[in-house]
Amino acid sequence: MNKPDSISSAAALLTTLRDGESPEIAQYLAYLAEQRRASPHTLSNYQRDLKRLQSLAAGRALASLSMHDIRRFTSRLHAGGLEARSIARTLSAWRGLFRWLVRQNLAGNNPALTVRPPRAPKTLPKALSPDQTAALLDTPLDLSLGVSEPLDLRDRAMFELFYSSGLRLAELAGLDMSGAYSVADGEVTVLGKRGKTRRVPVGSKALEALDTWLRARVAMAAQDESALFVNRRGGRLSAGMIRLRLARWAKLRGMPVHVHPHMLRHSFASHLLQSSGDLRAVQELLGHASIRTTQVYTHLDFQHLAKVYDAAHPRARKQ
Repeated sequence: MNKPDSISSAAALLTTLRDGESPEIAQYLAYLAEQRRASPHTLSNYQRDLKRLQSLAAGRALASLSMHDIRRFTSRLHAGGLEARSIARTLSAWRGLFRWLVRQNLAGNNPALTVRPPRAPKTLPKALSPDQTAALLDTPLDLSLGVSEPLDLRDRAMFELFYSSGLRLAELAGLDMSGAYSVADGEVTVLGKRGKTRRVPVGSKALEALDTWLRARVAMAAQDESALFVNRRGGRLSAGMIRLRLARWAKLRGMPVHVHPHMLRHSFASHLLQSSGDLRAVQELLGHASIRTTQVYTHLDFQHLAKVYDAAHPRARKQ
């Protein structure tokens, strides 16, 4: 399969470390790639966050940094406009580095261990309503909308699959025609976060769209290309291009909001929970390690119920 190779990607990352940058960071990135099998996307994020640390340290050895230094660095990031969620991710990368340094006897302690990021404002994930989802996916392919077959046949199959099975962007982009991570027997098998594999049912609408795309794919895909979704040149379609194609698709269909792949995943979870009320089942289908992550969709469900109440209850309506 043409899967991204974490180790070769790590090697590419390490070549970008210029003179004066920490060899500990380079060694840690190599460890993440070779031992932890981190994805290229994860490695790129870690490299960016660890370079922030080195820049803030201003030439000081990483092993000499204290908890007070890490708190001061965090405050500087916050004052510089970095969002709380991004600071939390950055701190997580720093903790991982120092944890590894301690295990390698290159540092005496983990100064980032007890440092907490600023509190982020609570925001609910944005989901489309069932009617908006239907308008997005059910609109007939039409030349007046700028249709360019077979690309639009491919796009419909991708977006139906996003919504049908609640896939993450990387999961959909990594699908193959056959093998471990593919669609077969009405199910899709994907490699999720932390290398965890899960199987999710595929709905009839998505299966129909996939069948149509597969007939068109024959003329597009390069010889021996394993990717399910391919680009104009016949190679695997990138995650970035999938985002752009979905935004284009939504704009052409008059969507009032910016639609991105994770919004379709949120819509899948919200609509499924509204219909079934089975939080555990939604957790399994989404591949969440913790039920607490899935519980955010109960708030979306309550928002839906509150809107129904406001529209229908005689004492809720304004006179």
